[in-house]
Amino acid sequence: MGYGFGAFLLVVGLVLALAVTDGINGVDVTTVGWIMAAVGLVLIALTAVTWSSGRRTRAVQTVTHPDGTQTVRENRSDNV
Repeated sequence: MGYGFGAFLLVVGLVLALAVTDGINGVDVTTVGWIMAAVGLVLIALTAVTWSSGRRTRAVQTVTHPDGTQTVRENRSDNV
């Protein structure tokens, strides 16, 4: 799931909530549309938050000294 599915839910929900005038017995299509639109918005927001937290980079550098010992250096950066 992600931006695409969230946008799909948002669009279909808004169409159901605002444009559909027909009804189904026992189902309020307008309410179903608003619920789908809200879920779509939440999904888009969650996707944005989780993808932005994954933009951290890490570089590991290993140096071997003449005496045979090794030094490992790790650099981390947050590209937010």
